[in-house]
Amino acid sequence: MLTEHKSYKTPGVYLEEIFPAPAPELITGVPAFLGLTEVKDANQAKLLKLWPQFEQFFGQPSSGSYLAHAVRGFFENGGRLCYVVPLQNNQQEALKQGLAAIEPLDTVDLVCAPDIMHCPESDRVEMQKLVLEHCNKMGDRFAILDSLLEKKTISEIQQQTNQLQGDNGAFYFPWIKVFGPTTKQKNPNENGLIEVPPCGHIAGIYAQSDRALGFPQTPANYPLEGVLDLSVNLSHDDLDKLNLEDKPGINCLRVLKGRGIRIWGGRTLSQNPDWRYINVRRLFLTVHRWIERNLADVAFEPNNSRLWIRIERELTTYLQFLFQKGALKGNTPQEAFYIKCDGEINPPEMRDAGTVVTEIGLAPTIPNEFIVVRLIHGITGVNLTPSTQPQ
Repeated sequence: MLTEHKSYKTPGVYLEEIFPAPAPELITGVPAFLGLTEVKDANQAKLLKLWPQFEQFFGQPSSGSYLAHAVRGFFENGGRLCYVVPLQNNQQEALKQGLAAIEPLDTVDLVCAPDIMHCPESDRVEMQKLVLEHCNKMGDRFAILDSLLEKKTISEIQQQTNQLQGDNGAFYFPWIKVFGPTTKQKNPNENGLIEVPPCGHIAGIYAQSDRALGFPQTPANYPLEGVLDLSVNLSHDDLDKLNLEDKPGINCLRVLKGRGIRIWGGRTLSQNPDWRYINVRRLFLTVHRWIERNLADVAFEPNNSRLWIRIERELTTYLQFLFQKGALKGNTPQEAFYIKCDGEINPPEMRDAGTVVTEIGLAPTIPNEFIVVRLIHGITGVNLTPSTQPQ
């Protein structure tokens, strides 16, 4: 590290304290919103820190678009940073281009595409699959998906989620009613309310809950601000039928008397029991993001014991931080996590292939019950995969 040279008037040995600049904070709860705007600046991501910046960058909210409602709902519910990406149109190819545009954004960890809901019904689920595939490919972000407005029965909602299975996404039902129109949007009812997808408001809750403790936690049981009613009011029996253990997670919104409208669920769309809960899956995605940012260079270092010691040391420091924050369970760090990077899991054939493997076990829910993944560094990047080793 270069420091400012100090001149001393007499010979001798002097001790100078050097304080390195802290690493940039890893922020979670930062969504990318993809949708339609009046300004045709397609696939150019704009960073917003306040809701009024939406009109500054994109003009008046576009008619026939849910994007403005989603972004406003994000800021109303505690969000602080988001990206908005205008799409050229509302077709699958335009969505693919928008998703490609946000790939380089390493600050993004959530993805919302509310204007999918303006597409023909036959295209909507396919476009939601594209969002899930993007999140799976990137390995550092999570999709917030909406139900279809016209699908209001339990069987219809289950049919939609059966087509949307994936580790890196969550599904929310039903739609919300907000005071409108924020845009020149169609059909406000006699009370001045319009129905919009909830993804933006929910993304704000993700950001708010993350900020409360400093790491991803279950974004549930928070009141939704700016929401006046729901398109469907669910009973306890409905909730039981929508939350079957062997089915993809359906996270419901509920009207609770005296407590407002709240998120009542915290499950992903994954069929893998390890990734069933949003907070667990997002915790591992966040660890992946930290490794990408701080340990990406190890792929170019000699794969020997010195490198293994460095990886274990730096990961231990970060996981100790998560443990002290309460993200991992246990009375001691040994109960909360472990790291293994040695010659046993880096045999000669692995070293010859130019990769270094690290095994990580985290206990996000119960002490000593580890979810184990393998971290593989190579010249193509960092990959985090479930371990086949016994836990």
